[in-house]
Formats: sequence, structure tokens, C-alpha cells
Amino acid sequence: MFIIGDFARYGRVSVRMLRHYDATGLLRPARVDAVTGYRYYEAGQLARLNRVIALKELGFTLRQVRAIVDEEVGTEELRGMLRLRRAELEAAATAAAARLTQVEARLRSIESEGIMSTHDVVVKGVPAVRVAELSAVAAGYAPEEIGPVVSPLFAELCRRLDEAGVTPAGPAIAYYEDDPGGSGGILAHAAFPVGPGVTAAGFGLVDLPGIETAATVVHRGPMDDVLPTAQALARWIDANGHRSAGYARELYLECPEDPAGWVTELQEPLLKR
Repeated sequence: MFIIGDFARYGRVSVRMLRHYDATGLLRPARVDAVTGYRYYEAGQLARLNRVIALKELGFTLRQVRAIVDEEVGTEELRGMLRLRRAELEAAATAAAARLTQVEARLRSIESEGIMSTHDVVVKGVPAVRVAELSAVAAGYAPEEIGPVVSPLFAELCRRLDEAGVTPAGPAIAYYEDDPGGSGGILAHAAFPVGPGVTAAGFGLVDLPGIETAATVVHRGPMDDVLPTAQALARWIDANGHRSAGYARELYLECPEDPAGWVTELQEPLLKR
């Protein structure tokens, strides 16, 4: 048998934690000396301790842990609990990775303040184009709010165009406007240019007007990382005495499987001087 300090050392836990597990009935000592009150543990109890710690680290409450290790939960129910917890952890990891991407983008924007931009801005006209499109409302204009809305729109639009036998006549376009429904969000449009003979078949057909004067810049990499490029464009517009006339369009020039290789032109409309 081990005294509580030795058992804690072998189990890589604190004595205070073992005392708490004893008080809650989760892991009681094998024997308690009636005179001294010393707690003694058996080596076989390390297996139960390992299960307790593993389940706790998976996020289960102590009540759930006790039910599991006491076999009050059946095998199928336990399997379901573990699958649910795995899904929750995967979702949390995905969300954390997305937040990290946005933090890094903000950091790069902050670090670039006061530094001459290496982005080449070109002022030009953007021609009108007829597009097939799908649209949906995003909660806001931040990349982490736009991306989860626009990406599924493009996937669904590609599927519907394929079903209709329509081949896009040019690279994909995303454009944005304030939600006319008054939600306070952003109405995002995912679109592909199409030929004049195309008729609507599960998607909208829109004659997207041209932009007489647009400040354009090329962004390389995933759109989750567009913030530094977009802000460099905003600084150029301000420094050159222009004013923005609305949300920038996004023309996806190259979209390989790896988003790191994406090439996207931002087209921000300018007010007439």
C-alpha cells in the first residue's frame, strides 16, 4: 500500500486532488487508519485514477466521471458521450484556429502601420457583367463572418450550375451590400459570369453593373487573411485623396485547392471627384 503522498506522486496528481476525490466518493482510499487518519491506496487504484483524469481532461463533470467509472453508464451510452465530446473538441479547435488566423491578420495590420505598403494599387474601370448568383446574409463584414457564408454559397452554386449544364464564363465574383432586410448584417453574393443565353435554373441571374472608377489591388493567399491587404488599400485611397463608394468586390483570379495559392483582386468603387 502507498501513503497518500506516494500515491499522488505515482499518479502525477496533487494530494489535495486525492483528498477532494475521497470527499466526493470518486476515489476513496483502500484503507484509512482509524488512529492516525492516514489514507492508504493500493497500486490497483492507479487504473481508476487514470480513467478519472482522462475523462476529466475530456471535459466531463465529476458527476459524469463517477457514473462512468462506476459503470453506471452502459457501453453504448459511453461511446455516444465520447463521440459527442470529440465533436465538441473538434469544433472548439476549429474555432480556435480561425480566431488565431484573425489575430495574426490583425497583428500584421498593426505591424504594417507606418510602413510603406508593397501593394500595387491600380485605378481602373470594371465592366458590367451578367452573373448567376446565390446570396445569404452574414452577421458582419469581418473575414470570420463572411467566409462561413460565402464558401458554402459558392459550393452550392457550382453544384446547381453543373446540374443545369452551365459553364461559367469567367472567374468567380463575390460582392456585398448592407442587408436590405434591416438585420444589420451583410448580404453576401456568390456569383459566376455566364453567357447571354443562360436562363435561371435554381439560381438568380443578375446584370451586375460596371464600376466606373475602382481602386484595385491583388491579394495573395486565403481570404481569411485578407485584412492587411484590404487595410493597405484603404490607406492608399485616403492618402491619394479618394473616397470609397461602397464594399469592395472580390474577383477570384486563381483558386487552387490550397488557399495559400489563391489570387484575388479587390475592386473598391471610388466616388467621383
